[in-house]
Amino acid sequence: MAENGEEKLIAVARHIAKTLGHTDTMTDDILQIFSNFDNRLREKLTDDQDQLPNANSLERTLKSLHRQISRYVSTEHPIWSDSADSATSFLHSIDELISTIREWNNDKSVSVSTFLDKAEDLLQQAMFRLEDEFATLLMQQRASEPVDLTRDENYDSDSDDFSTDEIPTALPVTDYDILIEALPAGIIGDLHEIAKRMVVAGYGKECSRAYSACRREFLEESLSRLGLQKKLSIDEVQKMQWNDLEDEIEKWVKAVNASLRILLPSERRLCDRVFFGLTSVCDVSFMEVSRSCTVQLLNFADAIAISSRAPERLFKVLDVYEALRDLMPEFEVLFSDSQYCVLLRNEALAIWRRLGEAIRGLFMELENLIRRDPAKGPVPGGGLHPITRYVMNYLRAACRSRITLQQVFEEMDDDRALSSSSSLAVQMAWIMELLESNLEAKAKTYKDSALLAVFMMNNERYIVHKVKDSELGLLLGDDWIRKHAAKVKQYHVNYQRSSWSKVLGALKNDNNSNNNGMSPTRSLKEKLKLFNSYFEEICKTQSTWIIFDEQLKEDIRNSVAGALSPAYRNFIARLHDTGRHTERHIKFSVEDLEARIADLFRGSTGRK
Repeated sequence: MAENGEEKLIAVARHIAKTLGHTDTMTDDILQIFSNFDNRLREKLTDDQDQLPNANSLERTLKSLHRQISRYVSTEHPIWSDSADSATSFLHSIDELISTIREWNNDKSVSVSTFLDKAEDLLQQAMFRLEDEFATLLMQQRASEPVDLTRDENYDSDSDDFSTDEIPTALPVTDYDILIEALPAGIIGDLHEIAKRMVVAGYGKECSRAYSACRREFLEESLSRLGLQKKLSIDEVQKMQWNDLEDEIEKWVKAVNASLRILLPSERRLCDRVFFGLTSVCDVSFMEVSRSCTVQLLNFADAIAISSRAPERLFKVLDVYEALRDLMPEFEVLFSDSQYCVLLRNEALAIWRRLGEAIRGLFMELENLIRRDPAKGPVPGGGLHPITRYVMNYLRAACRSRITLQQVFEEMDDDRALSSSSSLAVQMAWIMELLESNLEAKAKTYKDSALLAVFMMNNERYIVHKVKDSELGLLLGDDWIRKHAAKVKQYHVNYQRSSWSKVLGALKNDNNSNNNGMSPTRSLKEKLKLFNSYFEEICKTQSTWIIFDEQLKEDIRNSVAGALSPAYRNFIARLHDTGRHTERHIKFSVEDLEARIADLFRGSTGRK
């Protein structure tokens, strides 16, 4: 109780000394009166009074700063729109406030702590106003309007004809070696001065948030002008019709190149200038600015990577793969400098690899398509089968991206890196083997062995032609081409043997002198009659057969004529030698025979 009474007494004495002691002399007089009453009071009050000059000094400084800063905080129009002196004076007051807080921050006395709390409140008000000014500077400049890469170089930015409601589709951009000056140098300098104060005052997050919000909106608007009108989710991309998705992929390729080569490097440069010397805040701000735009672009690519494996999608998937591959150096430069951005770089790399897996999956689906293609019935006339045309034109088109495909098949998982299946050449050879096996199975639907040979000859010839006339030839090699060209010749031999051996047999000289009791003349006449029947039947049948390749058709006709014409000519000569009146038995002259042979394979050659 005695101690509580003493504390109350000291508190009253402090109040009296503080209230009445307007000068040092008056304070000393008061202390003398109290010391006469009790010497302990003088000792305690002297310690407390020693702190009063410090507190008074701090109070006077804060009152002055409050008057200066409040004047700017309370104004309704932007400070930086006034004269440069206003902005400089405001920043100077903030500097002095920050310096004052730092100077007194270690003083733990009650009176100083009270004033420091007020100083922190004032600093918070100043920071809120600086944040508003920061955002205003970022948004008010016409120079920071969204980039429109669709306008021609003669576009007048002040024209009244331009409507922001009509967002044009981007034209191809070929020159990516440019940087956008998003803001004037003077504005960037002002932003930097504000950022410095906010970071020093402990408001770096607020500054970064204001910066990121403004610049992120800028990037989103710029992307929309490149044709990306909305953020498509992975699910939305996968549900799109393929024709629509093809259009979106074309827009995406333009947008991702413009973003990684122009927009984001320009943003990185702007961010570095605004937050120069403030590395941590700079990295966070750039990440926040670029993340939404980059994730939007990467999500689209990821949706393509995990979408349907229909083989016809290969070519657009290759476009996406090549775009990301070519942009990986830009991802490395933009997103590898800090812990905040490296995740975006890693995600881009992962999606690029998933696209490679998707491409390999598309080839596996092509293999399945070949295996599953049924032998519904023979192709009329032994012509080119649709599966042959589809696969060969598909591979021919795919191999226009041979270098990319080689990269895809070489960059497989480590457990397959040493496998021969990682080679694009082996992959192509395997698909060709599957195709040939499928064709051989389909050929068995032909009951006529000659027509079977024509079917295989047509398809093998088409395959060899497509291989020789494309990048496939470089992959499969000359030995492969020679081997399959030899197959074409073998099928040619098989056709000629199956079709014409019986006809030629009818013209052979029979060495049996008896001729079954027939005279030589009658025997030859019977053979001629049999020849005519065989020949007419074959010509009638094979005139509807198809040889799609004009050179092959000519070679077969010449080969048949070359074997048949001399034999027929000799046969007719032998017939003439047997006696008179043989002309009426000869239905075809040699010329007629050759004309009928030249009329073989009139059927449509089909598309090439």
